[in-house]
Amino acid sequence: MPVTTVDEIIVSARRTDAPIWEVTRGDSTLILVGAISGVPRDVEWRPEALEAAARRSQRILFPQEGRASVSDVLRLIWRIRTIARLPNGTTTADYLEPEVQARLETLMADQKNDKWRTESLMGLSMDLMSDKAGYERGRTRNATDVIKKVARDAGIPVRPVGTVRGDEIIDNLITAPPTTYSACLERALAAAEAGPEGAAVRINDWRARRVPEVMAQPLEQALGLCWPWGDPEIAPLLRTQWAEAVQTALGEPGVTMAVAQLRVLAEPDGVLDRLAAQGYEIEGPAWKADGVAGSSGLPSSRQ
Repeated sequence: MPVTTVDEIIVSARRTDAPIWEVTRGDSTLILVGAISGVPRDVEWRPEALEAAARRSQRILFPQEGRASVSDVLRLIWRIRTIARLPNGTTTADYLEPEVQARLETLMADQKNDKWRTESLMGLSMDLMSDKAGYERGRTRNATDVIKKVARDAGIPVRPVGTVRGDEIIDNLITAPPTTYSACLERALAAAEAGPEGAAVRINDWRARRVPEVMAQPLEQALGLCWPWGDPEIAPLLRTQWAEAVQTALGEPGVTMAVAQLRVLAEPDGVLDRLAAQGYEIEGPAWKADGVAGSSGLPSSRQ
């Protein structure tokens, strides 16, 4: 493939409202797209250049897929009480620090009943994010959605970076102790205290490619600490699958586009940190608060 074609793809992709990074090894070019969830459909952002770059990629990688059997679904339904509620006789006060519980009491003072006190910390965290922090869980239009449509219309080969079995997911949800998600709830509480305005700032920072600012938002931090990314068993598997997929892509000729959650790419010791530590030259916006693109000391951006 002519180098000019690759350059054209990269330049086009960088004009979109989403953080984009380019990594090259020999005749392999990897375009990393940092996606975030919860972008409402009525939020205007420019995906056209990203769509054009996707059309000219040879393959596109998407996040992991969960594969559940009928028996997995039936088991989930059967055990939903275990997953959705705290153990009998306990409330949130049994698992949260007093200061955190007090803040939660203040925030939930307008509730009509006390059912939230016995809701699982994971479920309560998601409710706080959607009901009070402005996190959109319904009709959204994220970078992943945009690129999936392009790939489908253009017939571009796509594949997930890995899979997670349904029985593993259900076992994890059933057996994880409530305290597993205490940090998740604390950050979700901070996001709820910031309100919908905080969610809007997160999206605006993402559109402007201000990656460190996105990563510092309580809502983004909460999503990174809740299931599955905050789970001590599932999360390492997901991160390992991404690391392996990136290395495989850098061994394939042509252009590979990989669409990952921004936190997977930009978190400490994430995909970008590891690539920088391996000596790769990474072009794109800074992903660290100090303005340095990586541990290799490369400039924060070469756009």
